[in-house]
Amino acid sequence: MPSANIPFDNSYARDLQGFYESCQPAKVQAPQLLFFNRGLAETLRLELDGFDLAAMFSGNELPAGAQPIAQAYAGHQFGQFNPQLGDGRALLIGEVIDIYGQRRDIALKGSGRTPFSRRGDGKAAVGPMLREVLIGEAMHALGIPATRALAVVATGEPVYRERVLPGAILTRVAASHLRVGTFQYFAAHGTVGQVRQLADYAIARHYPALQDADNRYLGFLRAVSEKQAALIAHWMHVGFIHGVMNTDNMAISGETIDFGPCAFLEAYDPRAVFSSIDELGRYAYSEQPSIAQWNLSRLAETLLPLIDEDETRAIELATAVIDEFSDRYRHHWIGHARAKLGLHDTSRTRLHSDVLLAGNWLDLLHAQQVDYTLAWRYLADAAEGNEARLRSLFAGQPGLDGWLKHWRERCAAEDSGNANAARERAERMRKTNPWIIPRNHRVEAALATASDKGDLGPFEALLNSLRKPFEEDPALAPYAEPAPAGFMAEFKTFCGT
Repeated sequence: MPSANIPFDNSYARDLQGFYESCQPAKVQAPQLLFFNRGLAETLRLELDGFDLAAMFSGNELPAGAQPIAQAYAGHQFGQFNPQLGDGRALLIGEVIDIYGQRRDIALKGSGRTPFSRRGDGKAAVGPMLREVLIGEAMHALGIPATRALAVVATGEPVYRERVLPGAILTRVAASHLRVGTFQYFAAHGTVGQVRQLADYAIARHYPALQDADNRYLGFLRAVSEKQAALIAHWMHVGFIHGVMNTDNMAISGETIDFGPCAFLEAYDPRAVFSSIDELGRYAYSEQPSIAQWNLSRLAETLLPLIDEDETRAIELATAVIDEFSDRYRHHWIGHARAKLGLHDTSRTRLHSDVLLAGNWLDLLHAQQVDYTLAWRYLADAAEGNEARLRSLFAGQPGLDGWLKHWRERCAAEDSGNANAARERAERMRKTNPWIIPRNHRVEAALATASDKGDLGPFEALLNSLRKPFEEDPALAPYAEPAPAGFMAEFKTFCGT
């Protein structure tokens, strides 16, 4: 059978020789296609009809032009620096230019040992790989930049973890797999010239407008900081907890990457932690903005020799950019908050009062342990005068009436006599406050059924619901419901390695 038509243009392998190790995926026994994202394939301009997708996406039969490589990177893991991590179970097989003119990585995950595997087997299991599908597609539907799954293939081979699990390989698509940890690796092991080469590549690929800037490396740090501020603010407003914000899991493109121990808030709790390995709460929900800033500081350290030859001056310039992150984050956060509250007047004169209004709302949700997603969604009903669903979330009413009074006064102040203002506000709110998120109990149940019983029905039904998060379809109502009582108290997530 002829090779599939994939128009590879592998710039990382071509332009950054010495920044990776060439490696072939391991052959698997009995590949079986579990998931294929046809819409994404079309966006990538992949002509795959009539080809053995299981053989291709397992790595058994790579298409012509594929150039599999394992990328080198380091990283701070829970604050401790590991100078050599790298792709221990992943291979970048090539890059394509999508229909929007954007370069995209296509990579395998779970495809066997690489030179960076250390003691790992390089493999992955069905459950964690299907989790990447669910969360990535949910984030995409929510409008949050994220890597996406192109395919998942069962390998027909066992994977040995705490128990024996069915093996699988994910094909992941990303703007790139460049991480803060990539820069850390070459700052620790390489030369200033290699860091410069990496930075120039990253700028040309992700921030081309900076190529002719006076100090493009400082501009690069500022651009990555801006992307991360926008990303984390969006995470916070859908209740997303990444769970393992190590520097090797921060993509300089501004995409969300790696969905191992992630989870979504149900009852609002700023200190929520669900990752089984985050015993001290380093990556708790409320800590995510400060951890992003900390990670950006580690990126800044690698760029200092490029920013200015005078180290003291370089530190001053970089520190100023890092210090700006808090303001950048707050700008994006209040922008989302105003949209979720149905407010369209974004003037600075209202900024302080709007921050208080949003903060008091969150305090109210926390005090009464109200479901985060449904509280925001049902507030849209209240915008039209129907408070029944919103009030049903609160055990009592203390505080709610007073807050609603202030919110209605704020809304009225910008309506200017518009007779349709309430309806228009509710419509705007329903476009930014999702009805459906990946409810943790639904995700775990679907993955367990797929892994333990080979039944993809619950997975496919859940995936269908997650692709329409803002639409209230009565047939999908069970996917909007919070977890049963007691589930979240015991809920833990795992990294899947």
